[in-house]
Amino acid sequence: MTTSNKHPDAPWRNFYGRIKGKTMRPNQVQFLEEDLDALSPGPVDWDVNPDRKPLDLAKRFGGRPVWLEVGFGGGEHLVHQAQTYPDVSIIGCEPFLNAVAMLLTKLRDTGVTNVSVHPGDVRNLFDVLPEASLDKAFLLYPDPWPKKKHHRRRFVTPEHLGPLHRALKPGAEFRVATDIPDYVRQTLEEVPKAGFEWLANGPQDWRQPWSDWTSTRYEQKALREGRVPHYLTFRKLG
Repeated sequence: MTTSNKHPDAPWRNFYGRIKGKTMRPNQVQFLEEDLDALSPGPVDWDVNPDRKPLDLAKRFGGRPVWLEVGFGGGEHLVHQAQTYPDVSIIGCEPFLNAVAMLLTKLRDTGVTNVSVHPGDVRNLFDVLPEASLDKAFLLYPDPWPKKKHHRRRFVTPEHLGPLHRALKPGAEFRVATDIPDYVRQTLEEVPKAGFEWLANGPQDWRQPWSDWTSTRYEQKALREGRVPHYLTFRKLG
């Protein structure tokens, strides 16, 4: 457990999870040093933005639609979406630096330029996202925190869903993919209470992936181990 805030006036927040794993390859360290700053959506963390001014997304992204992927893992889906929708700007938020380095490698390999990266706690990003500024959001195979006493650490809790709802535009889509049955249960309980409508008319609406989906390494691991992915689509009300 650690805290992701450094400024003395920042709200104290527990952060549960890994910030860094095994030793990175030299080229990954190089990419973090050379590429990360230029990919920032703007000043997010308290140590560089103690006044907490909202980000100017129109200036940063030229007025294009802005999407958010929370916890992009290896970056497969994020890069695929960026390639599929070159007129959209996508912010990827991921605190695990090894995963960030993997994404930066993919960005160099593909030449994708419509991606921005916040390598930290998404709650800090929510603090500075203007109200109704996001056009779509993704939460794909999030950390399941399987123990019941840890369920409050999951993303699908009011602490995260409230700020996400505020940042999304009315009618914006929120996609959730998970292979954990209890995460499905909690998602279907908590997300509608936060002001979202579940868009499902029948079983195929959560059994089949989205038409623009690409499978991630986490999904492939789930399938190998016999777990069933669920694809849940919500729309912001109001």
